[in-house]
Amino acid sequence: MSVLPDLPAMAPVVAAELVRWSWIGDHVDDISRRFNEHLFLTLVPVAAGFAIAFPLSLAAVRWPRLYGPLLSVTGVIFTIPSLALFVLMIPFTGLSRLTAIIPLTIYTLLILVRNTVEGLRGVPRDVREAAEAMGYRPARRLFRVELPLALPVIMAGLRIATVTTIGLVTITALIGRGGLGQLFIDGFTRRFSTPLVVGLVLSVAFAVTADLLLLGVQRALTPWARENR
Repeated sequence: MSVLPDLPAMAPVVAAELVRWSWIGDHVDDISRRFNEHLFLTLVPVAAGFAIAFPLSLAAVRWPRLYGPLLSVTGVIFTIPSLALFVLMIPFTGLSRLTAIIPLTIYTLLILVRNTVEGLRGVPRDVREAAEAMGYRPARRLFRVELPLALPVIMAGLRIATVTTIGLVTITALIGRGGLGQLFIDGFTRRFSTPLVVGLVLSVAFAVTADLLLLGVQRALTPWARENR
């Protein structure tokens, strides 16, 4: 007599245990609230990080000696475990959103500064000289000539920073800031797989959608790049 389980017969049972659709239907509002928290904790740090990284990058291009120390500082901070940095913020900001937003913003700086500087440095010298010969002042040359040419590299950094932040936000649930990470904690503590699966699927879908949207923005802003392919 065989002791092997009847795999086809077990499949529906495993599927039912993995995802309980009735639970999802009963918790749509809670899932939506967690996703909105995740969205907020992604958009604000990425936007704030870019607002900080952009002037720092311009300074690094203007004064190249700043670039090495700037990368070193942001690189060292990037290596700090995210949970440790969140905990270090608690004495100063408590369990507020700032406790999550400030570290998440800092984590974006290494990627955004590096890509912005490399993008601007990649603009051909003859293009800059041609712009100067046409009478472009530095500010106009930056926004009309250099930034459009550097945009693909800058947008690549923005895409990486966004996807990375989406992943890091899940950890903020450990300090009570919610997000989709709260579904992971609920599922783990209750040994109930449905919240884990929902949180995982939404996190991946959010990251993929955000990356595709930013790619679409990049292509819309750089039509010449499509024409050259």
